[in-house]
Amino acid sequence: MRKAMREAIGGTVVDLLNSDLPVSFTKRDFDELGYDFIEVEITSEEIKAIREKTRLSQAVFAKLLNVSPSSVRQWEQGKRIPTGSTKVLLDLLNKSPHILDYRIKA
Repeated sequence: MRKAMREAIGGTVVDLLNSDLPVSFTKRDFDELGYDFIEVEITSEEIKAIREKTRLSQAVFAKLLNVSPSSVRQWEQGKRIPTGSTKVLLDLLNKSPHILDYRIKA
């Protein structure tokens, strides 16, 4: 498939995903279009900065993420690294620090 055509189709795919239309794409569909998913890389310094942006203690931040306070402490010290969906959630918090505010109730 020509590059211009692949880019046009890819743009349409993104538009469909952002619409309210019921659509479903497979990994194979993305592979055929030459699209891949961005791998999230995050450092201990970035994790601490994200938590500080949210203005939460390690214990409260851990509760918000549904992880142990020990995990947050070890991530910030560089002793462990978050994996899987936790990395994606931290990336989202980096872009929108208040995205999980709905989880905090009065």
